[in-house]
Amino acid sequence: MATAAIGGSHLVAATQAGALFGWQLLWLILAVNILKYPFFRFGVEYTLLSKSSLVAGYQQQGKAVFIAFIVLNIIAAIVNTAGVLLLTASLLHYALPWAIDITVLCFAILALCLAILLLGHYKLLDKASKWIMLTLTVSTVAALCIAIGQGAANPPPANPPEPFQMAMLGFLVVLMGWMPAPIEISAINSLWLKAKTRTSALTLKQGLFDFNLGYGLTAILAVVFFSLGVLIQYGSATKIELAGIAFSQQLISMYTQTIGAWSHSLVAAIAFLCMFGTTLTVLDGYARTLNESLQLTQKSTPKYTLSLLVLLQAALGMTVVLFFKANLKDMLTFAMTLAFVTTPIFAWFNFRLMKVIDNQPQGFMKLLSWLGLAYLFGFTLLFLYWRF
Repeated sequence: MATAAIGGSHLVAATQAGALFGWQLLWLILAVNILKYPFFRFGVEYTLLSKSSLVAGYQQQGKAVFIAFIVLNIIAAIVNTAGVLLLTASLLHYALPWAIDITVLCFAILALCLAILLLGHYKLLDKASKWIMLTLTVSTVAALCIAIGQGAANPPPANPPEPFQMAMLGFLVVLMGWMPAPIEISAINSLWLKAKTRTSALTLKQGLFDFNLGYGLTAILAVVFFSLGVLIQYGSATKIELAGIAFSQQLISMYTQTIGAWSHSLVAAIAFLCMFGTTLTVLDGYARTLNESLQLTQKSTPKYTLSLLVLLQAALGMTVVLFFKANLKDMLTFAMTLAFVTTPIFAWFNFRLMKVIDNQPQGFMKLLSWLGLAYLFGFTLLFLYWRF
């Protein structure tokens, strides 16, 4: 879950927030992670207590809900696969000492991800994710320690930009909508939990510990990436690029100029590992939700259906990269906006499912749930009013 979450939201959105507005948005990043926590947690509790997935739970909410979930997942699977694959390839292209066409790198990265998934499926994915997260965490914290030792690279601007204005609402929506991850990750994590219970015994206490560790890691690294943006880029005379690929490359260049030329490989490794882990888990996760949806609607499905869905998702994502590269930014913006607008709906579904298993939140968790729902619905309505 942490590997899936730590990608564009951290490397791009969180760092941009720090680079553009300094420390002004730190509280917002912390608040978003805290207020979304119950709805991701409910997915873990529902899965381990009911022995069923959130996808099955959505089906129980009615046919319209289930169909909407499937359609949104198909769109997200294709667009997100293309987006994270292109961003990963771009970072690798920038880091390598020799020039290789980005399309070739996309194929190579895709082939490596498919080899990991098709040969080992969950067990190999689980091991790979742990190593990726360990390396990413150590490297990122090391970079932050160096940046703190160096101090702020630029003096703060005389007139700091104001983030809380209607003109910046679109940026704030993307930042909040993908922090720490789109809400459908809760359904994907539910299926990863089911897969894990087939290879090892897992109690509710163990499952929640694993979840809290992953979720806490995403929140900590969000603050780390945000802090790096403040320390290295805030106040810079260089215009901050807002496009994901352009910004990521600019990020590596600025680290190199500020910390030293030796840091190029370190920062490039952080960025690449971040997006490679996201690509790996996006391929596996969305395919699992679609496979589960098929199993719930068909009397029987072949054992190799999941592998076929992974391959189909990879092929469609690569097709988008090859033929719609020019419109990829608009497609990603559409996917991010769609995910943000649907987040409160699925958060409400997750909240309602706790009643099904007679495990409704109590005390502080209940209060946090209602505060989270108010935040999600409130910002969604404000965004829709502003947009339309």
